[in-house]
Amino acid sequence: SKFLNDEWMIKNGFLSDIQEHKPWWWDIKVQKLNLSAPLILLPEVSCQKAIEILQEKGYDQAPVVAESGLLLGMVTLKQTLTWVLAGKVQFSDPVTKVICSQVSKIGLESSLGKLSCILENDPFALVVHEQMQFHGSGSSSRKQMVFGVATASDLLAFVCRKEKK
Repeated sequence: SKFLNDEWMIKNGFLSDIQEHKPWWWDIKVQKLNLSAPLILLPEVSCQKAIEILQEKGYDQAPVVAESGLLLGMVTLKQTLTWVLAGKVQFSDPVTKVICSQVSKIGLESSLGKLSCILENDPFALVVHEQMQFHGSGSSSRKQMVFGVATASDLLAFVCRKEKK
């Protein structure tokens, strides 16, 4: 059961990091990775254009965000190509037809240990920050801003850079 899996419990916020022999980087905050700003795609971008952009820029994935700033999900090069080649979507279809909305998210203040647990099962984690957004009527809502996409390569590069010093 996933409730007996410590990594799943940590990843989903039900359990604090309980690793006894933590590596030196375990409690460092995600913001220390100094991730570059992510490549953002708008929902009207076609699948073909998304593939071209991702390949040209050297990315495997990108967040899809509405003009309002609402995070719709992630598009991956692999899934887009798979669906196009299988005939499930056309090159001309909007990228929203191939987005994955079940994406692991992590905050800037979260630990690299939590990120490590996420990356054991997922190829990336979306680094987000929640903020309050106030409307003209005085009402408010919470909005997630995308700060980056963290991968195992980012974590490994950070650890290697610091260990060389």
